[in-house]
Amino acid sequence: MAFTVAIVGRPNVGKSTLFNRLVGRSLALVDDAPGSTRDRREGEAKLGDLHFRVIDTAGLDQAVPGTTEQRMQDQTTRALEGADAILFLIDGRAGVTPLDRHFADQIRRAKRPVVLVANKAENLRSAAELGDAFALGLGEPVMIAAEHGEGMADLFDAIAPLMAAENHGDRLDEGPTPLRLAIVGRPNVGKSTLLNRLIGTERLVTGPEPGITRDAISVRWSWRGRPVRLVDTAGMRRRSRIEARIEKLSIAETLSTIRFAEIVVLVVDATEPLGKQDLLIAELVEREGRGLVLAVNKWDLVTDRRATLEQLRERIEVSLPQLKGLRIVTLSGLSGMGLEKLMPAVWATHQAWSKHVPTPALNRWLASVQERHPPPLVAGRRLKLRYIAQANIHPPTFALFASKPGELPDSYRRYLVNLLRETFDLPAVPIRMMLRKGDNPYAEKD
Repeated sequence: MAFTVAIVGRPNVGKSTLFNRLVGRSLALVDDAPGSTRDRREGEAKLGDLHFRVIDTAGLDQAVPGTTEQRMQDQTTRALEGADAILFLIDGRAGVTPLDRHFADQIRRAKRPVVLVANKAENLRSAAELGDAFALGLGEPVMIAAEHGEGMADLFDAIAPLMAAENHGDRLDEGPTPLRLAIVGRPNVGKSTLLNRLIGTERLVTGPEPGITRDAISVRWSWRGRPVRLVDTAGMRRRSRIEARIEKLSIAETLSTIRFAEIVVLVVDATEPLGKQDLLIAELVEREGRGLVLAVNKWDLVTDRRATLEQLRERIEVSLPQLKGLRIVTLSGLSGMGLEKLMPAVWATHQAWSKHVPTPALNRWLASVQERHPPPLVAGRRLKLRYIAQANIHPPTFALFASKPGELPDSYRRYLVNLLRETFDLPAVPIRMMLRKGDNPYAEKD
């Protein structure tokens, strides 16, 4: 039987919008008025390479026995009983309400795996802005905006382990979870040629004309016994030069591929490396929280290789400081030169992207940093950095507790991020730092 996920939450938090997003069609009625959904609605959902059954339910509300609202709640209860996992939605704009807290207790009693989802969170920078959500006892919220399709990769990462634990065979791939690797870049830099060379067969159509690839083409592959899902994408041009509707659709699919990837290989042309569009793509990958590897293709056409490599490194240092330590692989997809260096760089980046730093080591580091370079003075008083812990991986995310987090200058926060990267060996991956007010949350209370 298919793995079943029930979407629940109080009225008007966006359950039907998420349902429609997962099934890929507008099956559920969506309206601003609460209570639009009355019956359970079921559909076949697809999220990345996950396939499962999803149920849209009526909004959880306190109802009088014998009323229509009570019968709606009965339908929701039955959906919970038949589900393998639950997505409990809250409104990221409104924050946690008393009704959310009331029904969180009911959800916990259902004895099903629960994923807490904060919808309508497009304007929130981090889960730290939803501090009350942690008090629900359902773990860290997954931040999404179902209406715009944002945060779907994070939702994928939350659901995939639950399906694996239930041993359901609804994944497109069997066995170990494959590494999701996207190949992106401007048109005609050799992305498809590189993918064909990697897998050892002419899987994709290639040619000198730019724009041959229109769809995001997924290829199952194995490197040294490790499963990989390679995705070749359409070339990404500047927005002002995109005119044809089909190209707009292709670019939208490429953006979606980046969001679902774990590691992204940005392919650039060695004869004209790191133009403005290449840098924009790299910044997009960093904003999406994906790990990045730079593949400098057509390296066999470069005459002064030392000077070209030096120029590349200087451009990265100046234009992409947020990706310090970015791994550069020089190669030729056409001849195969240097290709053996690409996948080791990908796996090393994935290891850093997945790294967890122990809390004691982080706090010893924080104490040492403050001794060497104390935080600045604010209104004549020194800011206190009290505690740090890693809140998440994919990418590495850290929660820093301070006396006045809003007063900590961006320059000092960047200094801390760069030191974290250097001290704990986190090159070329985005690092998120959430500033929160308060004392050490794990200290013993009187």
